[in-house]
Amino acid sequence: MLFNSIAFLLFFPIVCLLYYSIPVDKTRWRNLLLLIASYYFYMNWEPVYALLILTSTLITYAAALGVEHYNDKSKRKCCLILSIGLNLSILFLFKYYNFLAENVTVFLQFIGLAIDLPKFTLLLPVGISFYTFQALGYSIDVYQGKTKAEHDFSTYALFVSFFPQLVAGPIERSNNLLPQFKTHHVFDYNLTMSGIKMMLWGYFLKLVMADRCGMYVDIIFNNVDKHNGGSYFLASLLFPFQIYGDFAGYSLIAIGAAKVLGFRLMENFHRPYLACSVGEFWHRWHISLSTWFKDYVYIPLGGNRVGRLRQYFNLMVTFVVSGIWHGANWTFLCWGALHGILLCLEKALGIRAKNYKGVPKLIHSTFTFIFVCFAWILFRANNLQDAINVVTGMFTNFSEPYHALGTFIGIAAAMPVLIAKEIMDEYNFHPMQRLGNNWLLQHAGIAVLIVYILLFGVLDSNQFIYFQF
Repeated sequence: MLFNSIAFLLFFPIVCLLYYSIPVDKTRWRNLLLLIASYYFYMNWEPVYALLILTSTLITYAAALGVEHYNDKSKRKCCLILSIGLNLSILFLFKYYNFLAENVTVFLQFIGLAIDLPKFTLLLPVGISFYTFQALGYSIDVYQGKTKAEHDFSTYALFVSFFPQLVAGPIERSNNLLPQFKTHHVFDYNLTMSGIKMMLWGYFLKLVMADRCGMYVDIIFNNVDKHNGGSYFLASLLFPFQIYGDFAGYSLIAIGAAKVLGFRLMENFHRPYLACSVGEFWHRWHISLSTWFKDYVYIPLGGNRVGRLRQYFNLMVTFVVSGIWHGANWTFLCWGALHGILLCLEKALGIRAKNYKGVPKLIHSTFTFIFVCFAWILFRANNLQDAINVVTGMFTNFSEPYHALGTFIGIAAAMPVLIAKEIMDEYNFHPMQRLGNNWLLQHAGIAVLIVYILLFGVLDSNQFIYFQF
């Protein structure tokens, strides 16, 4: 079920009404309602794949109880390794096996061995990387003593499958979300309105910003051989706004929906394109994933507690794995490696975002944005050859870009609004804030945003980009 579908616009209010109609002290019944709703939400894509969420839930639930039960360190570690191994095996089978089999086959043929490894026709389950990482994070946290094992299976199952953030995050931590399922959530009008505003801004980012940009970007990147350098340049400039609007939009809808139900999810985006270094960009972009890799990959490898060369190695491993997490394609691996290389260079040169103010900050922010836009070409391209053609074409075949007037009108309507809000939020400049406390003006603002979305948005239920991860 897509957030930008009629089905969700009916589903969500019904769930909210049923949730708050259950007495506040009946937390178990409320959680059961949310668990059923979450599985129904997910099964709208492919019902049988709900079994994968259940399997991951059972494995990590049992592993955590085992870790808590045993005092022997080797047995505790065995439980953790089993949890990680089984979950990653499922993820590998559905997401990476065919990619590996294809590349191994090509390599074997290259060295003269005519061996064709078998492939499986498997539909990639929506959001499998997100809920797998959330469940694995719980297993590791229990092993490290950061959180206690949850004994109530239905509560833990809800933690893994909570529908607002199930398929594209934020990837929540057990010590933040699990305790909230044991809290009495009383309906709060102000909290609800805050959640609705976040959801509306998320819909603006998705329907007006992302989907309008996507109409142009997809035409160019899906038909690279039919376009020129001007089109490549424009598409490469628009894709960063497409993916930001798409993913930040999803995150805001998720966080806002959870807030309406009384839950607080972690911030996932913090104006990333205003970062003035690649390191700062990753402190602002997809925060739940970047902190996950920091806590569960980078720090266990040694983090910054080792020598300089080992730090560079740790960074490269972390970002290559991050790239692979996004998908089974060489483009993602190269995209992650490119970010890793730039972070190593920043560390070697002592570049730190907090050192820059005023004009130097503006200059560094501009260069950071240019690099990020360049790296996004690898992320968006369907294959490495397309990425190479786009980059070289911008310098060797630059001519008038492909025109799409209707799309450009929508983008022109969205871009100034997005940029103005990002800058005002970054510098805490809100001249209308006092007026915003007025009840009438608040609701008028909501009405204007809804009309804006209806006028300029793409209302055909386009899938979110990160669902494929």
